[in-house]
Amino acid sequence: MGRKVVVATCTLNQWALDFEGNLSRILQSIQEAKELGALYRTGPELEICGYSCEDHFHEPDTFLHSWQVLSELLNSSTCENILIDVGMPVQHRNVSYNCRVVFLNKKILLIRPKMTLCEDGNYRESRWFSCWTKERQVEDYYLPRMITTITNQTTVPIGDAVIATKDTCIGFEICEELWNPQSRHIPLGLDGVEIICNGSGSYMELRKAYVTVDLVKSATFKSGGAYLFSNLRGCDGQRIYFNGCSCVAVNGEVVSRGLQFSLQDVEVVTATIDLEDIRSYRTRIRSRSHLAASNPPFPRITVNFALSDDEDIHLVVSPPIEWQYLTPEEEIAMGPACWLWDYLRRSGQGGFFLPLSGGVDSSSTACIVFSMCMQICDAVQKGDSQVLSDIRKIVSESDYTPRDPMELCNRILVTCYMATENSSEDTKQRAKQLSSEIGSYHFPILIDSAVSAVIGIFQTATGLVPRFKTNGGCPRENLALQNIQARLRMVFSYLFAQLMLWVRGKPGCLLVLGSSNVDEALRGYLTKYDCSSADVNPIGGISKTDLKSFLRFAERRFSLPSLLDILDAPPTAELEPLTQGKITQTDEQDMGMTYNELSEFGRLRKMYSCGPFGMFQKLVHTWNECTPQEVADKVKHFFRCYAINRHKMTILTPSYHAETYSPDDNRFDHRPFLYPVQWNWQFKKIDESVALMMSR
Repeated sequence: MGRKVVVATCTLNQWALDFEGNLSRILQSIQEAKELGALYRTGPELEICGYSCEDHFHEPDTFLHSWQVLSELLNSSTCENILIDVGMPVQHRNVSYNCRVVFLNKKILLIRPKMTLCEDGNYRESRWFSCWTKERQVEDYYLPRMITTITNQTTVPIGDAVIATKDTCIGFEICEELWNPQSRHIPLGLDGVEIICNGSGSYMELRKAYVTVDLVKSATFKSGGAYLFSNLRGCDGQRIYFNGCSCVAVNGEVVSRGLQFSLQDVEVVTATIDLEDIRSYRTRIRSRSHLAASNPPFPRITVNFALSDDEDIHLVVSPPIEWQYLTPEEEIAMGPACWLWDYLRRSGQGGFFLPLSGGVDSSSTACIVFSMCMQICDAVQKGDSQVLSDIRKIVSESDYTPRDPMELCNRILVTCYMATENSSEDTKQRAKQLSSEIGSYHFPILIDSAVSAVIGIFQTATGLVPRFKTNGGCPRENLALQNIQARLRMVFSYLFAQLMLWVRGKPGCLLVLGSSNVDEALRGYLTKYDCSSADVNPIGGISKTDLKSFLRFAERRFSLPSLLDILDAPPTAELEPLTQGKITQTDEQDMGMTYNELSEFGRLRKMYSCGPFGMFQKLVHTWNECTPQEVADKVKHFFRCYAINRHKMTILTPSYHAETYSPDDNRFDHRPFLYPVQWNWQFKKIDESVALMMSR
């Protein structure tokens, strides 16, 4: 009797509605799993159609094409003699479910629907799917005729069941069921299920990789067993990035894992598991055994197939490994770069255009593109044929092979310093130096004539000429003159993005990159339809504090000494007149708050669900260097600014989601964009609390 089994969990870079590409990647993962000796393969959530189909899940076509892909898998010789489960949407009795479909040798064994849906963060699963609520029950599912023709089955079980092979028992969780307080792996383990598989669509946030790992380890620590976690990777058409980390855990220890970030479309991780190790671990936990003795059983789907054989003496059991977590700086260097790569190659464009100001934000975006170039060169050197094929399409050269990141960066990144009379020579030189270090195709332009033309049109229409406050203008005039410069930069960005490849004798257009950070978006410290308006923004979900740490990291890792000067310079928009050639306008002075304070406001507002009064109540006891009145004034100023500028969040450039307090109105942060700006009731209650504290 065999006791050792080889199992495979897969990381796939799927794309919503790319049925042909998704099928190809699934088949590749199955082939690789077989070559590595696995007799069981599991994959990510909704891998057949892609996770982010969203309202396309209301379309019958999405379900039809998913069944068509499954029919291709059932017919494929690649899928012979290996037990497989795949993720796809299924309609049963006119209800849509997010399911795992388990099959073996042209026979569907079980359709297992998701029992707990995810509704927080960027997830809205109940908009498209319903939970399977019938615990430990199955029903007959009537198969489409195209499937019946292949399997000779009319019905198959659908519901909360497990697969019983000749040597072990396999159960299923789907994504959120692992995170839920009443996780299914507990009753499954108590019923003797030894291998539990989780097809997931879990996206990254900074500093959050450990959460999944801890959950997977704890799922097998309390009651033993093997847990196979399979996650998506990449940008499948949304602001989020699925960050891999597929792994296998046994009895509380990770024994095999995949990468968090990679340009690989398909990554297969295998582990060799000794089933007797699971059995002995469980019997030693006496309280678990007593509970298991009275645990209600799950319906078992019996299959005449074994994952082990009697001659497994040559198999070496996978030992525990230590998980090496990436630092936040490494996550910023790799995650947004991989997201940009997916967006670039799938959009069909020829590269990126970036307004490079010489400040922290635009420099961070430039460094992320350079990191992408480094990863592309590294993948090509390691023999990744898909990456090589994709980059050749992007640069429109069938025989091109990238070897040097700077040379590649010159081909796909155009940077431009857009100066006005209010720009300093220091920022111009910093932008030039950084561009030379990363290799981007760089040039400066002067846009004063365009600014003057716009003011001239206004003067002709009104007979008035607006002035900066330093020249006697009022605040409205001052702000309007700043916004003219900012918005014209957006116009020029799109002009050059459309024509720079034409100028360079190449086909196609460029994607415009944004470079506003999450803190400035939260505060509304950006001009509506300025350079914050772009095609995509890799840093839109990252705080200023983290970006500065990332640049310190990039200066060392990428050998970019110009970043030291950029970090030392005070952040400035450079939209007001200089004083003797020097900058007098700074971002923090303009905002009336520091970036550190902004991050704190953002976390309290979103993560801790604080309104003005609740935020004051928390900060007054933690900001000990401030008086209660000073804390109150800071909180009021933030909420006034937040309310006045919230409308800007409705047009934010799609950004790489990385921060839990992102104010992105489009998906993550569902709040009004028209507020009672004075917050009369809330501020009155703050004032009453301040008065009470002062009286004591």
